[in-house]
Amino acid sequence: MRFGNDMITFEEAVAYLKDMPRFTVKKNPADSRDLKWFLKKLGNPEKDLRIIHVAGTNGKGSVCAYMSSILQEAGYRTAVFTSPHLVDMRERFAVNGKMISEEAFLQVYCAVGDALQEANSVNPGVLLPGEEAAPEFVLNFYEYLFCMALLCFAEEKPDYCIIETGLGGRLDATNYVDNKLLTVITRISLDHVQYLGDTTAKIAAEKAGILRPGVPVVYLDGDADASAVICRKASELGAPQIPVSKKDYTFLGFRKKYIDFSLRSEYYNYISLTLHTIARYQMENAALAVRAVEVLFRSTDTEEHGGRLCAGAGCPAVEEIRQGILGCFWQGRMEEVLPEVYVDGAHNDDGIRAFLDTVEQDGCTEGRRLLFGVAADKDCRHMIQRVITSGLFERIAFTHMRTARSLSLEELKGLLAAYPEDRFTMYTEADAAFREQLAGKAPGERLYIAGSLYLVGEIKESLDHDQF
Repeated sequence: MRFGNDMITFEEAVAYLKDMPRFTVKKNPADSRDLKWFLKKLGNPEKDLRIIHVAGTNGKGSVCAYMSSILQEAGYRTAVFTSPHLVDMRERFAVNGKMISEEAFLQVYCAVGDALQEANSVNPGVLLPGEEAAPEFVLNFYEYLFCMALLCFAEEKPDYCIIETGLGGRLDATNYVDNKLLTVITRISLDHVQYLGDTTAKIAAEKAGILRPGVPVVYLDGDADASAVICRKASELGAPQIPVSKKDYTFLGFRKKYIDFSLRSEYYNYISLTLHTIARYQMENAALAVRAVEVLFRSTDTEEHGGRLCAGAGCPAVEEIRQGILGCFWQGRMEEVLPEVYVDGAHNDDGIRAFLDTVEQDGCTEGRRLLFGVAADKDCRHMIQRVITSGLFERIAFTHMRTARSLSLEELKGLLAAYPEDRFTMYTEADAAFREQLAGKAPGERLYIAGSLYLVGEIKESLDHDQF
């Protein structure tokens, strides 16, 4: 592949990245070269970044977005690395809430590629007789993008850099950075069990791998087993523990497409907040984000406050927190893409449960239909059972997706065999399914699209390219 001074287009770079392996395994255990070694080759672009590291099963991207929005409202410059993207790969790299330009993307893409080629260049003159050259050092898709992000953000010099883990935490590429100001762990539930473990305790142990000695951890206290693991790890590292639970916030009501709720603040007693969404699950994510920002600016003023924790210099004021939460937009999470048409990225059993909780209380009186797609490596049986037995949808359409991870139609038919057939429609393509469901939607009827971020991405791509 061409890098450096060779002319390359944005589209060519994206195509190359898409073809990269998703996972890589060392062929030689004695080979000490790893991502930390390669970051040194890049000049350690992470060394001057002030990092907030976020792990968890559900809600990571939303928490990153809320934190960034609050900090921007208070006048701070932010950089955010998230995954996955829905339509444009540049969505993963945001500076002050805006994805980077194609030019900036190409610049760091080529810089990483050049460093990779240099790392693998061999000078036969430095090899001893009989000595073999080291095997080629390879980055996988996610590692390459993470390196790009660090180079980009080092150039942008943000006040705060918010990094979301890709998978797990302990062994995640993002965990090679050490200069963390704060760690955040969102809701933990069963997902990616083939990699992270089949209990919330095992999964929490992987997520807690992002903790560092003395660095505070703000975590959702939702699952007792997961919380116990996080607290135990934090105690071992001397990391202050700040839990957030349902007791910290109170739902006040819906106002059209807004949610009002109150949150117990560390410094300001109770704050009344408004979310520009109908997704009830975003209350806990917003609560985590607010608490994380408050902890970021923690101070102890012994003289004036008797040693109690208080807001340190630069802490966002109440109104800045309010505006940061209200003005935040995170696409693909109960997002209204057309009138009465919502896409939601719920893609595991816990996410579907939260999705249905919102749907149940949406106030719709004209009926609902659902377009559903799911990846084969998810807990498909329980996810499908939940949406069917919820009784919330008069019509449910199931679709195959373009991704190789999509549940096949044959597997889908097997899972649906236990239910009345006249309730369902099946499609081979998401775009055709969306068009037909949209055409059949009655005035006032709601169409929901859920089950996979891949599906959400396909629908948003269709909306970008065509008029509806």
